Amino acid sequence: MKKNLILSITALVLLSGCAQKAPNLSGDVSDATGYGDESVNMNDGNGITSSPNGAMIDGRYNSSSDGFQSIYFSFGKYNVESDMYNYISKNANNIENIGSGAIKIEGNCDEFGTDEYNYALGLKRAKAVKEALVSKGIGEDKFILVSLGESSPVCSEPTEVCYSRNRRVDLRVAR
Repeated sequence: MKKNLILSITALVLLSGCAQKAPNLSGDVSDATGYGDESVNMNDGNGITSSPNGAMIDGRYNSSSDGFQSIYFSFGKYNVESDMYNYISKNANNIENIGSGAIKIEGNCDEFGTDEYNYALGLKRAKAVKEALVSKGIGEDKFILVSLGESSPVCSEPTEVCYSRNRRVDLRVAR
């Protein structure tokens, strides 16, 4: 009896001790290869020029550089929400003012989900921002898409506010 109790407690500790909050994966990124011949660099952290702490612009955290504003997303989503359209417009104006040169669009995620899921989600977020900028008249050939997945967090505290800061797309002038 005592042996069974010890084994049961040991099994319970082993099974629950390393648990992490599981994301609600609603299938939004189930097609990780749905971009055909899209040229994408996965996990390219080179050339990042903003500070790890970023800055506040218009009351929102910003980890983009070169005058761009980060675009934020809801958990597990990759559609540009209506409250981000103003930043899309500002970023499009900035691209027009910069002139020639490529713009790097970096998709980022929080720590929930597998590496594959987060790279796919980061790519879809980068592609959604690209499409929003193209709808503002910017040429499609202007962009380099990069998915950083969860590998480039700007915040690592275990809070929802922190996680939400990592669900973003950053824009930079490619150097």
